[in-house]
Amino acid sequence: MKHRAVPEYVVAAVEAAEEKQAVDLVLLDLGEHASFTDYFLISTARNPRQSQAICDEIDHQLAKAGCKAKHLEGYHQGEWILMDYGFLVVHIFSEKARGFYDLERLWRTARKVPREEAR
Repeated sequence: MKHRAVPEYVVAAVEAAEEKQAVDLVLLDLGEHASFTDYFLISTARNPRQSQAICDEIDHQLAKAGCKAKHLEGYHQGEWILMDYGFLVVHIFSEKARGFYDLERLWRTARKVPREEAR
């Protein structure tokens, strides 16, 4: 089965998260499962400062590419930061919050995009 190419904006977000050592990065292709976004980028940070650093780097890299977040929440607490770009929703979790909300289970029918496709 042929999969659609991952847009460069999404690749830029993945690379930005990797740059700030985000843990357990998962990119879900929601194109056939949701009308509100095409992709979820889910990651874990070791502490609130790292969550904020990951968020800042993603925001910086996507702003350079001409994309601005439509919505941002959770930045000051750093337990679960949500960044909504329309085509991409980024979730940066603490380990505890990620386990509690378990988005991968909720969206288990979505395709997990292999790392090599998101580079």
